Amino acid sequence: MEKLTHLLKNKKTVGIAGHVKPDGDCVGSCLGVYNYLCDNFPEIEATVFLEFVPEVFTFLRHSDRIRMDYPAQDPFDLFIVLDCGDEKRLGRAFPYFVNAAHTLCIDHHVSNNNFAEENYVVPDASSTCELVYEMMEDDLISEAAAEALYTGILHDTGVFQYSSTKKRTMEIVGNLMDKGIPYPRIVSDTFFQKTIAENRLMGRALMKSVLHVDGQLISSILYDEDYEMAGAAYGDTEGIVAQLRNTKGVEASILLYANEDKTFKLSLRSSEKVNCAEICKKYGGGGHIRAAGATIKDDPEKVLREIVKEMEGYL
Repeated sequence: MEKLTHLLKNKKTVGIAGHVKPDGDCVGSCLGVYNYLCDNFPEIEATVFLEFVPEVFTFLRHSDRIRMDYPAQDPFDLFIVLDCGDEKRLGRAFPYFVNAAHTLCIDHHVSNNNFAEENYVVPDASSTCELVYEMMEDDLISEAAAEALYTGILHDTGVFQYSSTKKRTMEIVGNLMDKGIPYPRIVSDTFFQKTIAENRLMGRALMKSVLHVDGQLISSILYDEDYEMAGAAYGDTEGIVAQLRNTKGVEASILLYANEDKTFKLSLRSSEKVNCAEICKKYGGGGHIRAAGATIKDDPEKVLREIVKEMEGYL
C-alpha cells in the first residue's frame, strides 16, 4: 500500500471516521491519522467524526476536536475510513463517504468487503493502528500521534496477548514508545482500571455465567435490570467477554448484553478453535476469527441456544 503522503497529494479537505460504538483501536487510529495530518500537512483541512468517545480515551490529544454532530458538509477530497469492515458500520458518517471524491479504507477485519476506492485490509494484522503506522513516515510521527496508535494496538491485542500479535507488532510498539509516550500509564489507566460500576457489572456477568460443552464454553446475558443493579451505563461492558473467556478450561465465551434501543449486542471470543466471525456473520455482524460481534433484535436466550449448538460443532 502507498504511504499516506502520496495519497494526500493535492488534497485540501480530508474526512476521517471509524465504526459505530468506537473502541480503542477505532479511536486510536482516527486520532492517530488526524494528529499526523495536523502535525505535517497544515494545508489540509482535516475533520474527524465519531458518534462518541469513550471517557477512558479522552486523554488522547485532540479528542476534544472529534465531531459528534454530523452537519451538512461539502464533499471531502478524501474520506478515510478506519477500523470499519462494512460501510453500514459508518453510521451517520456514511453520507460523507458516499459523496467524497476519493475514499480510503484501512482495516484488519476478516469480514471487510473492500468497499472503498482504495483498500488497505490485512486480516492478520494486530490492529488498524498497526496498519496506519505502516502507512506513515516514522520520523513524522509526533508524540500525540504515537500515543493514539499505541493505545489502539494495546487494546486490540489485549495488552499484546492475542495471537495476532507478531514480531512486527512489537517492533512498531517499540518505535512508538521511543516517541516519549507514557506507556505504563496508558496500560494501567485505559486497560486494567475500571470504575466501580464497571466492576459491579462485570461481577453480575460472572455470577450469572453458565458453562456448556463440558466446560469448554461459557456464556452470560446482561439485561436492563443488571445495569440498574450495578449502577452502570450501557457502555460499561468493555472487557467482560474477555474476562469470561479467561475462565480456566474455557475455549470460547459468549456475551449478550442489552443496548439502550432494546436490541442486544452479541460478543464472541475464542482462543484457538471457534471462528467467531463466521458465526456473527449469520446475524448480520462480523469481525475477526477469534473476536467478533453483532447486533441482535431477536430473543437473546433463543440466540444463545443457537450459538451454543453451533459452537459444539467446533468444540
